[in-house]
Amino acid sequence: MPLPRPRVPLRLPYVVCAALLLLLAGYGSGTLAGWDGGRATTKGAGATGVPGPPGAAGAPGAPGAPAGPRASVVPPAPPQEIPGLGPRTRAQIPAGAHQAFVVTGESPDSNRSTAVLYTRDDPAVGWRPALAPWPAHNALNGWTAEHWEGDLRSPVGVFTLTAAGGRLDPPDTALPYDLSPDFKVEGEGFHGEPLEGSFDYVIAIDYNRLPGTSPLDHTRPLGDERGGGIWIHVDHGGPTQGCVSVTEDRMEELLGVLDPAKEPVIVMGDAASLSR
Repeated sequence: MPLPRPRVPLRLPYVVCAALLLLLAGYGSGTLAGWDGGRATTKGAGATGVPGPPGAAGAPGAPGAPAGPRASVVPPAPPQEIPGLGPRTRAQIPAGAHQAFVVTGESPDSNRSTAVLYTRDDPAVGWRPALAPWPAHNALNGWTAEHWEGDLRSPVGVFTLTAAGGRLDPPDTALPYDLSPDFKVEGEGFHGEPLEGSFDYVIAIDYNRLPGTSPLDHTRPLGDERGGGIWIHVDHGGPTQGCVSVTEDRMEELLGVLDPAKEPVIVMGDAASLSR
């Protein structure tokens, strides 16, 4: 009867043991393939905090990756508006106007004003002052939203400036200019000041007149009872009957910068009316 063979302890080859150790070490470090719910998954390097290749799960910019900090975007500044003008007054300024001579009265019944020329060369930037503020006069009794002949008030509103004229040769101006001796004026103003020279330079305000015609044109589309002959002219040191006046050197400067291609307008009225 043969004797039973003695049992020899099972020894795995060294190669198999080494492979098992590597497998266990890789599973713990998350760098080798494992099983997740019965399906094979690969833990990428991004899971360990080290960025993986572009497009890999967890890599910056990859779908599902946390959003990084974004640079703040500063919105462009809104176009600058003319100070002191309310929405109703601003809406009356034509879209094509790039020059606005703004005459602001101290109060509804005041004959003293301040005049500033604004330009709008870049609509994205808006209005900018082109000339320093000037003192000005308006009508004796102040301002009105409904001008009538003889009320001694200046009309409130926005009007185009399309023609000029005077008794003196014009300075360098782009406006159509009517040189005529008929611009001569005599007598005294409301405060006894001499009126002579007041119409040496004038710019017609297109209130109740035909735009583009000479300031001496007497056509009154609204009727004679609504007044007319409202001009910007040389200041004689006192209030006017309805016009706006600035000093002679300012008239020359204004004539030199107004450009029909920029569709200039005058915005005129007391501060309270213009703020509406």
